Formats: sequence, C-alpha cells, structure tokens
Amino acid sequence: MLCLSPPCAPHRHVHVHLHHRPPPAASCRNARGPAVALCLRTPATPEERRQQRRRVARLPDASAASASAAAPALRPPATAPAPAASPTPVAERRGRLREMRRLWWVCGVGYWVQGFRCFPWLAFNFHLARGLALGPAALQLVQNAGNLPLVAKPLFGVLSDAVYIGRAHRLPYISIGALLQLIAWGTLAIIPVTGDTFPTQMACILVGNLGASVTEVVSDAVVTEFSRTQKAGVLQSYAFIALAAGSLLGNLSGGYVLLKTQEPKIMFTAFSVLLGFQLALSLGTKETLPSTQRNTRSCLVTSSLAANLRKQFSNLMTAISEERIFYPLTWIMTSFAVVPILSGTMFCFQTQYLKLDPSIIGLSKVVGQVMVLSLTVLYNRYLKRIPLRHLIAGVQMLYAVAVLSDLVLVKQINLMLGIPNEIHVLCFSALAEAIAQFKVLPFSVLLSSLCPPSCEGSLFAFFTSGLVFSAILSGVFGVGLSTLIGVSSVDYSNLPLGILLQSLAALLPLGWISFLPEKWTADEMVVMQR
Repeated sequence: MLCLSPPCAPHRHVHVHLHHRPPPAASCRNARGPAVALCLRTPATPEERRQQRRRVARLPDASAASASAAAPALRPPATAPAPAASPTPVAERRGRLREMRRLWWVCGVGYWVQGFRCFPWLAFNFHLARGLALGPAALQLVQNAGNLPLVAKPLFGVLSDAVYIGRAHRLPYISIGALLQLIAWGTLAIIPVTGDTFPTQMACILVGNLGASVTEVVSDAVVTEFSRTQKAGVLQSYAFIALAAGSLLGNLSGGYVLLKTQEPKIMFTAFSVLLGFQLALSLGTKETLPSTQRNTRSCLVTSSLAANLRKQFSNLMTAISEERIFYPLTWIMTSFAVVPILSGTMFCFQTQYLKLDPSIIGLSKVVGQVMVLSLTVLYNRYLKRIPLRHLIAGVQMLYAVAVLSDLVLVKQINLMLGIPNEIHVLCFSALAEAIAQFKVLPFSVLLSSLCPPSCEGSLFAFFTSGLVFSAILSGVFGVGLSTLIGVSSVDYSNLPLGILLQSLAALLPLGWISFLPEKWTADEMVVMQR
C-alpha cells in the first residue's frame, strides 16, 4: 500500500523514505504484504534532486516485486469439488406422498376386486344350480365349504405383522394373494366345467378364497394403520365405497354377460385378467407405511421367525382379552351366527321355481350395493355421531324387518298388490344383505380406534375371520332349518315358516346389546400424528 503523508516540516528539500512495515491495523485492515510509505520534501541541492529521481525510478520495480511476492497469498484457496446435491426435504416429502398415493391405489384396487368377485361367483352359482342341478341344501353347503379358507385369516394377519419379505410386510402378501387367485380362476377358465371335474373346481374355489383372504387381511391392516392419521371413519368409508363399487359393477355386468353367453368360462377368464392387473400393480409399488419404516430398523426384523410369531400371537391375545375389544367382537360375531341364513334356498326358489333371468338376480345385487354406498355416505356424514349402542340396535331391528321382504315374495303378496316378481326381487331381494353388510362398518371404525400399534393385521384378521366363521355357522343352521321344515327343490310350501323364524332370530342379539359401549361415537377417535 502506498501512503502519501503531508509535508513533515517546512523544509525546501526532498527526502524519499522507504520503509517496509505494515500499516496500523486501524487504518489498513485488509492489507496483504509489506506497505510502502513515501515522505516528500523539497530538495535543496541538484545532487539531492538526482538522487531523488534515481530512488523514485526504482520505486515501481520495488512495488512490483513486493506485489508479486504477495500474489500467492492473494489467490483464493482451492475448493474441493462440490458433492452431489442431495434431495431437498420438500422433494423427499413429495416422493413419499406419491408412493403413499400409489399404495392407496393398490388398496383401492384390492377392495374393488374383492367386491368384483361376485362377477365369477354369479356364474359359478348358476353353474351349480342349473348345470349340476344341486338342491337348495347342497348348494348352500358348497358355498359355505368354499368359504372355509377365510377362517384362517388370523394366521395370515400374524404373518403379515411379524414376517417381513424384502423389508416389507404388506404389499408382498397382497401379491401372493392375487397370484393364488389368478391361478385358481385361471384354472377354472381352462378346465371343462362339468360334473366330472367338480372336485377340481372345488379345489380351485378353495385356493381362490385362500388368496382372497390374504389380500383382504392385508388391505384391512393398511387401512387401520393409516386411519390413525386421518379423520374418524374416512378411510373405512373409502374401503366400503370401493368394495361396494366393485360389487355393483360385478353384479351388473355379470348378469348381462351370463344372460347373453350362458358360458361361465368367459367370466372366469375376464376375472383372471383383472387379477393379473392387480398383481402387476402390487409388484410395481413401493411400500411406505409407518410400521415398515419403524420396524425395519428394530430388532423385530433381526429376531427369529419363531420369536416374531410368538410375540405377535401374544400381542393378539392381549388385545383380544381387553374388555373394550372383547365384548364388541363377541356381539358382532354372535349377531350373525344365531340367524339361520336361507340364501341358497332363496336363490333356488328364484331361479328354479320363479324362473327369473340371471340379469334380474344381478341387478338386484346392484341395487343392494347402491344401498350400501348410500348407507356408507350417510354414516360418514351423520350416523357416526350417534352412540354405537343405539345405532346398532336400530340397524338390527331394521335387518329383522328387511328379512320379511322374502316372505312377501314367497307368499306372492306382491302379485296381489300388482307388483311383478321381477320388480320386487329387484328392489327388495338384497335389502337384508345390504343392511347386514353395512352393520360391519361401525365396528371397523371402533376397532381401528382401539387397535394397539403393530397389531393391525392380526386383530382385523381375527375380526374378519370371526365374521366368516359366524356366516358359515349361520349357513349351516340355515341348511338344518330348511331340512327340518322339509324345503326342497320341488317343495317350497314351508319356506314362509323358515323366513318367519329367521326374522325372529334376528331380534335375539338385542338381548345382549349391553356388550356394546353406550356412549362411544366415531367422533371420539383421536387422530395420531405420524
């Protein structure tokens, strides 16, 4: 730095004074290297003037040398190459939301396919009733026997909670369930649908229902996990709407296709294609669940399989033994088990005695699913504010009245009122079934609010398997009742008595309605933060 000082004294000579010292810190804070101070005085003699000119001539060289010596210190330090930019928190959050939406697509498609299973089952029931000419009791026994794999749902729930496959414990099981169903219905689409292959057909039905039970259990567990972070009842309503939408389209298209083609194998093939799409979607989706992120870093993954299963079974038994869970489970299961179901008998009466077209049967199921959709929306808007005990008591009494609609059809009272059989079946045949299906929704919301963490699959698998087992018992009681009163494919004279007994039995669960919480409503659910 070059500093020009004022004249030091009023002399007439010039004195050039070079001194290499750093300036004061207060005046030159950013100096780099030595500074040059120059004091100018008026020279007195010619010799001094010559010396001054020589010294000033050397001054730029000295300054340049000083600057070159200081140059390395002025260079900016070498910087290391910047690392690759990591995703920002916003980008990571968006990625997780995309994966979560894709996971919900998998669950929504799973529930929709579960409802659409009525499409091939409608063809299979008509094959049993018309192709093989099974009677009411035999048809109902075959239907209930096919549902036996659904009773094993608790095992699949425990496996999905405790056993991880490739750092995931939900989506791999959905893929396995879809694959088992694809194998079963694909085989039914290939083999001849005759009486000689009936054992193979039953084996395929058992394998298909086994795969369906796995998929249903895992889908219920996913809904339960996410329901802790959402508004009360929203996700359960979403699942019921997807299920009802699949049933609606399945029954609507099933009756039409069966009426036009009279060929069950076409419907089996179409359903197999849909199962292939579900399998591809589940395989191409990454699992992003709270339990997955939590347990992949815990000892649950590294411990032995036997220890995981023992721990999960212990957690399940602990959850079930709680009174607030045990008593509602007991009520809902017994409310189905004590009512003898005459669904197979009514199906044979409508198709063999009244000679109704398959399209009418399918459309009646469509109307029933529209009722389920309407009741689900109504529950999500208004009914969930009603205390559970009062709500279920009203639903149960409404179910007992709806059963009597079959009595009107069997006694042909509708014809006396000028209502054709087709219109009555279309409007009222599926009413009782729709109410029974809707009755499960409030209990799903209740159990979602009470379910302990990491026990979602196990508890809901036990819940759904208990419902299936109750339905099987109800079907067996229905077969026994129809046999006891002498109902057969050629004699339906005593069927009104069976329907009347069924309606009276539907009122029995009101005797232990105190098992349900008196003041609990869905609005009391606490939304937990993930």
